[in-house]
Amino acid sequence: MKVRLTDFSENWSRMFQMEAQFLGTIFDDEIIRFEHFGSTSVAGMKAKPVIDMMCIVKDIEKVDSFNEKMSSLGYDGVGEWGIPGRRLFRKGGENRTHHIHFYQSDNPQIERHLIFRDYLRAHPEEVARYSHFKEELSKRFDSTSDYSPAKKTFVTEMEQQAILWFAEKQ
Repeated sequence: MKVRLTDFSENWSRMFQMEAQFLGTIFDDEIIRFEHFGSTSVAGMKAKPVIDMMCIVKDIEKVDSFNEKMSSLGYDGVGEWGIPGRRLFRKGGENRTHHIHFYQSDNPQIERHLIFRDYLRAHPEEVARYSHFKEELSKRFDSTSDYSPAKKTFVTEMEQQAILWFAEKQ
């Protein structure tokens, strides 16, 4: 998929809310809560315009029973996609609009994602630094298959800063 890096949009929050309402009608009481995370959830952040949303569920195994229904509604289910205990659905094909990440409520990935999001929300200077880094990468890489791995070390280091920040707040 081509890298589509854009300026922050207030519309991303509305897109998250609309999708959460819609998914709530499908998964009903399986969902504990929804969280908007990733770059589209951080004001001022440059991002690929794909909404990362987390659906925290009671039982991750039950999500698998919705695969056919989700497919019929235009969601591409790709299973764990490299993260144990996750179920990932992508919406929009090549013009992707959403990544729906399902996690069971006790999955440690939930905290990692939310700490990183909250760290960025609290540190606008880091948002600027990360945005600049992403802009530079987008000039070097046309495809997300090259762009995404190129961000890995930078993001991992920033996540470690976020974890330290979170621990100090406790």
